[in-house]
Amino acid sequence: MTASGSSLPATFRGEVIEPGHSAYDEARRVWNARYDRRPALIVRPAGVDDVVSAIRFGRERDLEIAIRSGGHSASGHSTCEGGIVLDLSLMRGVTVDPERRIARANGGALLGELDIAAQAHGLVCPVGVIGHTGVAGLTLGGGIGRLQRHFGLTIDNLRAVELVTADGRRVRASETEEPELFWGIRGAGANFGLVTALEFGLHEFGPLLHRGVAIYPATRIHEVWGRFRHAVDHAPATVSFILGIGRAEPAADYPPEVAGEPIAILAYNHSGDAASVERDIAVLGLADGAVAVSSSSQPYLEVQTANDLALGWGRRSSIKGGQANDLRSATLDAAVEVAARAPGAASFSITAQGGAIAVHADDAMAFTGRAAAIDVSADSDWDDAADDERNLGWVREAMAVVERDLIVGRYINENDDDTQADVRASYGEAKLQRLRALKRAWDPDNIFRLNHNIAP
Repeated sequence: MTASGSSLPATFRGEVIEPGHSAYDEARRVWNARYDRRPALIVRPAGVDDVVSAIRFGRERDLEIAIRSGGHSASGHSTCEGGIVLDLSLMRGVTVDPERRIARANGGALLGELDIAAQAHGLVCPVGVIGHTGVAGLTLGGGIGRLQRHFGLTIDNLRAVELVTADGRRVRASETEEPELFWGIRGAGANFGLVTALEFGLHEFGPLLHRGVAIYPATRIHEVWGRFRHAVDHAPATVSFILGIGRAEPAADYPPEVAGEPIAILAYNHSGDAASVERDIAVLGLADGAVAVSSSSQPYLEVQTANDLALGWGRRSSIKGGQANDLRSATLDAAVEVAARAPGAASFSITAQGGAIAVHADDAMAFTGRAAAIDVSADSDWDDAADDERNLGWVREAMAVVERDLIVGRYINENDDDTQADVRASYGEAKLQRLRALKRAWDPDNIFRLNHNIAP
């Protein structure tokens, strides 16, 4: 059945953009330029009533429904071919109650809005690392960023959500209201409805974040890994850190000793008191064998937007990831070998977990793998479609290197694969069965299927 915005109820207050509209080509763009799709209709609800109308409109016409909060889906789930896109960009905004330390973010709010609103009161919610990412999309997948070892995953700070279900009902879910649904929302939430608002608990923090980075020739990967892995278990929770394995691009500003060669980069963020930084990061042994070491203290809000331009809209991107407890010596050697062939800035990122991430039991919510020591991902960004296969092939090859070391659990926001095999690896069989029961209860017709889909 064809779709026409003129068929929406007269009470619809938002915007309707159809093919041929002067704004259509800009409106259909998403962050990852690999997904150049042409929806039959783009609607921008002005409020919850409009969301209800748009979902019913899509269902009545058997249209595939894509939900776009920030448009950052690595898998292109924020858009569709020939269906209807519910673009929440008119439903932005964040309010903060500093006395209760609670933030309320509307369904189309961006991370930068939440950061700014919370920091105005010396508070923070641990979120992701790009300011123009949608709060809802990041949160429903789990939420990993710079402060999670200190304050937990974004979902650990989620207090409640409001959503519209597949049959147009408005539902609030929390630990006491629809608790089973709230369990599933935290890690698989895109499957159960369109989230129109989220409430978060906040923490005292800021304004400075203390940071540092050390660069090593990849020939030292084993000793660097030894220190990194030891630090996962022994560094204070105020220290988050990442080990990157890539190639020092000749065009970039790297020390001459490593230019053009495989390198390891160890970077940290310290979210505690400035006086404790040197003591707390000592376990990383940054200076040992490094060709360059630097450190600084910056306002948190500056750090959070530092990569917004470099990781802006319009580039092509691929990322795949998984969780592990350790990497074998042979894995590290193979990772360096693959990194030597990396196109552009493609690289491995190994993120330390632990700290507040590991406080909750793994069955406390749908997100799986919080007890894992590390998260491992491979990613690449490029501009020309002619380079797609080179970059996509490198990411696949890179993740094949670490496959033997992975355990059950995936951070779905960093996976652009969404096959049922990937979904099973993300949640494990027991949780998957529980999630399927939830799906049958809340969306038996699988209306919300543009996600890492839980088949009913």
